[in-house]
Amino acid sequence: MDTTPTARSSNRLDPYVDRYAARTAGMTQSEIRALFAVASRPEVVSLAGGMPNISGLPLDVVAEAIDGVVRDHGTVAMQYGSGQGIPELREQITDVMRLEGIEAHPDDVVVTVGSQQAVDLVTRIFCDPGDVIICEAPSYVGALGVFKSYQCDVVHAEMDAEGLRPDALRAAIASVRAAGKRIKFLYTIPNFHNPAGVTLSVARRREIVEICAAENILILEDNPYGLLGFDEDPLPAMRSMSNDNIIYLGSFSKTFAPGFRVGWALAPHTVREKLVLAQESATLCPPQFSQMAISAYLANHDWQGQIKQFREMYRERRDAMVSALADMMPAGCHWNVPSGGFYVWLTLPPGVNAKAMLPRAVTARVAYVPGTAFFADGFGSASMRLSYCYPTPERIREGVRRLAGVIEEEMELRQTFGAVDATGLLPSSAEYPSTDTQ
Repeated sequence: MDTTPTARSSNRLDPYVDRYAARTAGMTQSEIRALFAVASRPEVVSLAGGMPNISGLPLDVVAEAIDGVVRDHGTVAMQYGSGQGIPELREQITDVMRLEGIEAHPDDVVVTVGSQQAVDLVTRIFCDPGDVIICEAPSYVGALGVFKSYQCDVVHAEMDAEGLRPDALRAAIASVRAAGKRIKFLYTIPNFHNPAGVTLSVARRREIVEICAAENILILEDNPYGLLGFDEDPLPAMRSMSNDNIIYLGSFSKTFAPGFRVGWALAPHTVREKLVLAQESATLCPPQFSQMAISAYLANHDWQGQIKQFREMYRERRDAMVSALADMMPAGCHWNVPSGGFYVWLTLPPGVNAKAMLPRAVTARVAYVPGTAFFADGFGSASMRLSYCYPTPERIREGVRRLAGVIEEEMELRQTFGAVDATGLLPSSAEYPSTDTQ
């Protein structure tokens, strides 16, 4: 047994430290979770969280749907159910996916507790410790946490303004294969990427599907934002381009409400069987009540009209953010203009470290997520994710004003004292190629 001072200190803090499974070493608190306590304070303008703004949801309609579920089907809604999900909702999910060109059978849909659980279940049934998952650079922090918890190795492939670069994907595949490691799947968010805000072009979607088919690599297509575009009809999903080798993940959290915790996975038939078994092992079944409430809402309300209202609300907030950035950000800052979704990816002037600067930003009563949260390999310190989905346009503008002041102050400090950040280190300016388009 290790008796070093560090080990003895750890044992005093947690008497069970020597009993945990090795995989728990990968279960660490994300940088976003660490911000929650600060960002929720009313005096802080939070540009950090990705909470959907459900203020425009017709709560009377939702209440009526829930009342009907309890009144007419309460004994079923509050009972155990199928590990795959109720048939009525799975049928409705195929209608939702059809908006992105996907033709699917309800039997191949598995309802999950949010799409986050779907990521977990897919990783559980496919990955052994040391297996490789290729992800965009940057990538969704929640997925990176899942992959780490299953002791997977993440290899990043670079993006630009059109999304994942096919040449970078080929290079990542070749590098992993040369190292003698197994690639289990490509994890990608093609629409209004979290955190980068970019969208994968249709031409690249086809090329990436072809690359993965030729290399026998599964694609995990995570698409919670696909119906939230501002300027055009939904783009065809990658899953619409091939029925094989692609698992598609969807969610009602962004287009309805996250509190119900209902998502889904559309998988090839044989994979679906494994997902149902994994679901039954994890939860026995996804909550009947939540499924029936959403099913009633979809059946009795103009849900597509509601999504259109959400799109207009988020467009107004996007416009407020990019306008404020253009008006207030100091020279040397760059950002993209997303065509949908929730996020702007901002890159700072050379040498400014977003993670080191965060305590000063919190003191100035504004919060963001440092780019390092979205990389598995320590990169991202020159960037940050800004979320415009929840604050009002007025609060967004005030938050950007405060943030611009913090960045200007940081730049002045660096000019005065040199290129040393708050940790006393020289932050590296070597980052992945920027996804910026402005």
